[in-house]
Amino acid sequence: MKYLFLCVALLCNVTLFAQKPSPTPAKTDSVKKPVAIQPYSKVIPASAKKQQGLFTVVNTDNKWYFEIPDSLFNRYLLVVTRYIGTPHGDAKAGEEANEQTIYFEKAANNKVFLRAVVYRNDSEDSTQAIYKAIQASNINPIAAAFDVKAYNETDKRTVIEVTDLFKKDNPVMAIGSKDKGIAKLGSLADDRTFINRISTYPINVEVRTTKTYNSSSPSMYAAQMAGVATYEINVSMVLLPAKPMKKRLFDERVGYFTNRYTLFNEGSQRTRTQDFIQRYRLEPKDADLENYKKGILVEPKKQIVYYIDPATPKKWRPYLIAGVNDWQKAFESAGFKNAIIAKEWPEQDTTMSLEDARFSVIRYMASETSNAYGPRITDPRSGEIIESHVAWFHNVMKLLHNWYMIQAGAIDPRARKMEFDDELMGELIRFVSSHEIGHTIGLRHNMGASSQTPVEKLRDKKWVEANGHTVSIMDYARFNYVAQPEDHIGKAGIYPRIGAYDKWAIQWGYGVLPGNQSAEQEQGVLNKLIIDSLKSNPKLWFGGEGKNEDPRSQTEDLSDNQVKASEYGLKNLKRVIAQLPEWTKENGDLYSNLEEMHKAAVAQYKKYLGHVMKNISGRYVTVKSIEQAGAVYTEVSAERKKETIRYVGKNVFDAPLWLYPKNITDKLGTKGLDDLLEQQNGLLNVMINPTTLFNFNNTALQSATPYTPAAYLNDIKKEVWKPFGKNEVANSLRRSLQRSYVEKLQFIINPKQVKDGWIRSSAQRDDTRLMVIAHTKKLRAEIPLMIQQNPGNAAHFQDIKHELDKILHEMNKL
Repeated sequence: MKYLFLCVALLCNVTLFAQKPSPTPAKTDSVKKPVAIQPYSKVIPASAKKQQGLFTVVNTDNKWYFEIPDSLFNRYLLVVTRYIGTPHGDAKAGEEANEQTIYFEKAANNKVFLRAVVYRNDSEDSTQAIYKAIQASNINPIAAAFDVKAYNETDKRTVIEVTDLFKKDNPVMAIGSKDKGIAKLGSLADDRTFINRISTYPINVEVRTTKTYNSSSPSMYAAQMAGVATYEINVSMVLLPAKPMKKRLFDERVGYFTNRYTLFNEGSQRTRTQDFIQRYRLEPKDADLENYKKGILVEPKKQIVYYIDPATPKKWRPYLIAGVNDWQKAFESAGFKNAIIAKEWPEQDTTMSLEDARFSVIRYMASETSNAYGPRITDPRSGEIIESHVAWFHNVMKLLHNWYMIQAGAIDPRARKMEFDDELMGELIRFVSSHEIGHTIGLRHNMGASSQTPVEKLRDKKWVEANGHTVSIMDYARFNYVAQPEDHIGKAGIYPRIGAYDKWAIQWGYGVLPGNQSAEQEQGVLNKLIIDSLKSNPKLWFGGEGKNEDPRSQTEDLSDNQVKASEYGLKNLKRVIAQLPEWTKENGDLYSNLEEMHKAAVAQYKKYLGHVMKNISGRYVTVKSIEQAGAVYTEVSAERKKETIRYVGKNVFDAPLWLYPKNITDKLGTKGLDDLLEQQNGLLNVMINPTTLFNFNNTALQSATPYTPAAYLNDIKKEVWKPFGKNEVANSLRRSLQRSYVEKLQFIINPKQVKDGWIRSSAQRDDTRLMVIAHTKKLRAEIPLMIQQNPGNAAHFQDIKHELDKILHEMNKL
């Protein structure tokens, strides 16, 4: 959802690799004489300012130096570049700008190379001959080269100057080309670009710079006023573990973000990919290992800690913290207690920095963007999550307000005003905090989770308050819009919460398996765990990101029956729309509140329709291993498709004039009839088109209980060609709908492409066209009866009869 919880388009940009850094100096083609190494005291005078840490950082005479210990050459460093301050119009403060794995390498002629790790190939066995071929075709590029200025004999450290590395642009640690293109950034203005400070810590170095670019961006005020854009940027260089964490191989039946290798093996006739999940390194303390094996909860060696940005308003901090701590119960299923916790940032501790990659922070963004998201920074060798910065935009509260008023306003009186009480908004913030933290610990969206709840259970007060309305907070289940006012369901049955799937996914991904087995050996144990768990509790099904054809896996839908759930949702939506003029009142408001919330209500109506319509063209997809019984792909039942058509007939073809009541359109000038006409015509385009009918026919031919295109068209006809009523507005829309229906038949029977000399598509050559012709002839035969039943619309039906005759006559010419 590029709306809230943007998660998959915003995934970590991690590069994977196989090339191992050489422990010996690299060769060079340079014919120049080696640069002379100066005495240490000449390069680094006694007056120089020094900091001890991962590297010794030296500042002297406006120059910056790294003293790199011999032990850290050829050690991998994860370099993360973040925006700290941005120009007005480019609200990315706190966001990641670049990420790369690097290492420093001693080279010939007194040089040091900085190499970027970029390749994705590896060998399953470094002793095989094929490993040499992989190395030869995966040379890591030299991103920067440095002269060795001096050598610190006392500490065994090589001295290089890094001033230009950080002051100038370098692809490894600068704004990425994509962001530069969007912001229309040109060359650096050298006189307005400088290093603010470099700080070093035990496992990382932090570099803060100010960079000014020439810019022609029309969206940035600074660029328009001065022709430049100035950014503050922080680069974190974090030492990766000498020994990577053991990988856990990915399985499509559990939703984790992944890293990937392409593997080569001499014993195999093809390459294969290996995906492994992203997760924190969570291990029992050595003293607690036996208790862990016995099933006794133990604390991990290293707790997962999230800090709250001190820029966060104090009243919201407890709710963000609670959203993090809610995951403690899930980690208990993996055998750990107190595994995850949130804390307020210790503002008095001057040794800590928000940009320090050792600390995971929920960053508060002063932005109009209505969003929040939780990316991860991972060790590309193992998938180990090093840290995460949750981006929390101030205006996410606007989104939460609008969702809650529209979806829960009918059942929660607290939702019936434009400014929610702090307690209600805090509770909503808590649920979003939990969702985003789920991403930061490795979990993807599970859009199928809500489909595991029977629709009538959403109205069962005792059941839904005890169990929640979805089994995963990683779904976009939002709020319980199915519950009706007479159900008297409290907030425990309205908000999402961490559910059974979330706990199980954490158990699968974070549980420590017995024995010192390899990742490949553990795969068999994990496969059995999935099979056994799904057999005993099918609700643990992972439904994916909601981007496939499965109607069960959709964003913002609820229950195992989208049709019934949407009917309940519409009942509540009618109640909400009727009250919007009263609920949106504020002194001095010029109906902007009403306009905003009415648009949100119409959008909700369209969401319900979209949920239902996926039954028409979709099919169920259940990923299974060969050990599991049953089909992977199964068709949606004919009855569910018929339910969908009846829903469309009742709530779209019978014009929903209640969406645009006069007491709202009078205030807003909304052209509701235009919108309804567009909605009706758009639906017919989807329901009656060659591709839809072609797919229907192919499915019917292979089905034990076929729902043929002829039966399908007949069901649609029943909903479109109903008798007219007394409301002339509705009648006018019905006449337009029927004319549109005839146009769809014409497009299939007499396609324009054929008239222009084109060859018919498969959908226009198969049996469905013959079924449409038979359907059209039947409709033509029924027109005289329609005229008798609706004498006031005789002219309309005479015109329809004329158009049908033209279609059938033209058909004979093709």
